[in-house]
Amino acid sequence: MSKQCYFKQNNIKHIDYKDLILLGKFITPQGKIKSAKRGGVSRKSQRALSRAIKNARYMGLLAYIES
Repeated sequence: MSKQCYFKQNNIKHIDYKDLILLGKFITPQGKIKSAKRGGVSRKSQRALSRAIKNARYMGLLAYIES
């Protein structure tokens, strides 16, 4: 039995770059984006997730690296 995508399980249709609590779940303590396999998301959701994280970093909402 395969694991279902986190976003499909929780019925999240749009991944928003302003939702920092949600994005924080998919970032390692070093500030890297978790892989789709480790994060438990589908490929389609992983692309949207990485785009949202990068947008949040560009806007200054998330740090590029953690100290």
